[in-house]
Amino acid sequence: MTHITLAHGNGGRYMRQLIEEVFASQLANPILDSNADAVKLPVLTGDLMMSVDGFTVKPLEFPGGNIGSLAIHGTVNDLAVSGAIAKYLSLSVIIEEGLELKTLERIIHAMADAANESGVQIVCGDTKVVPRGEGSGIYLTTTGIGERKKDLSPGLKNISSGDQILVSGPIGDHGTAIMLAREQFGLKGNVQSDSANVIALCSALYDLPGLRFMRDPTRGGLATVLHEINQATKLGLRIQQVNIPIRDAVNTVCEMLGYDPLFLACEGRVVAVLSEDDAEEALDRWRAMPAGADSHLIGEVDSRVARVVLETELGGERILQELEDDPLPRIC
Repeated sequence: MTHITLAHGNGGRYMRQLIEEVFASQLANPILDSNADAVKLPVLTGDLMMSVDGFTVKPLEFPGGNIGSLAIHGTVNDLAVSGAIAKYLSLSVIIEEGLELKTLERIIHAMADAANESGVQIVCGDTKVVPRGEGSGIYLTTTGIGERKKDLSPGLKNISSGDQILVSGPIGDHGTAIMLAREQFGLKGNVQSDSANVIALCSALYDLPGLRFMRDPTRGGLATVLHEINQATKLGLRIQQVNIPIRDAVNTVCEMLGYDPLFLACEGRVVAVLSEDDAEEALDRWRAMPAGADSHLIGEVDSRVARVVLETELGGERILQELEDDPLPRIC
């Protein structure tokens, strides 16, 4: 067979072949047992952290990755910005009848590579097949378990006025890459998704006493993270537009299509809030790493303002409004 059929989800021979030949063969590790209904995990010594995420993206494959690598990165990154190193993942796969087997194999291969690079093991999973027309090729749901040192607890509750806001690299790459890959607007370009794990970026800051908060700016982009901080702390934020790193190609696509890059998804960036004393040290550490070479300090938490204030490149100010509509569905 060259394509997924409903028989691949009926629990019989074809389903067993699919699990063994496509999933288990590429995701193999000492814990994964495709013949068991549950697995035994070694006890972790630090705080146990858990995260779950679903992934649906069109197209399934895009410059810089595919839905498989994206699922790994998204889950390990949610743990990393929470201060935890991912150890184990579960994987739930819903496949639409008619998906080409070679496409599925590429997705799982990319997932295996991303898991190995991230140092995480996929230890259990489930597969379902839905009839043609009732899905979007493939949906993935991953649950991650990680370990965090007991004295590490970054969170919104730690933020105070005067804290500095950093971003680890250019924003909007993933959202722009997806738009171009769809070829809906007659545009073509070479923008690559920034999809990657951010474990090294986050780990570099874990020992700084002034680390307050971290978040990966996925759906809703950088602007949505800034609003999350504002709403949770009731403190204003003052952001310098000139310091926000955005690639020229991303700006050009956004200008042509009427999008704001501040709201476009990233899949390999970190927004961090640190005390004024530790912000420069954090920036130096990031810039010494390939993944953080273009990191910038973009603003500060400021109790003298009530909302998210953007200082424009021309020297003016404007209130950065919240995202209300979904300008780019199914990007992660």
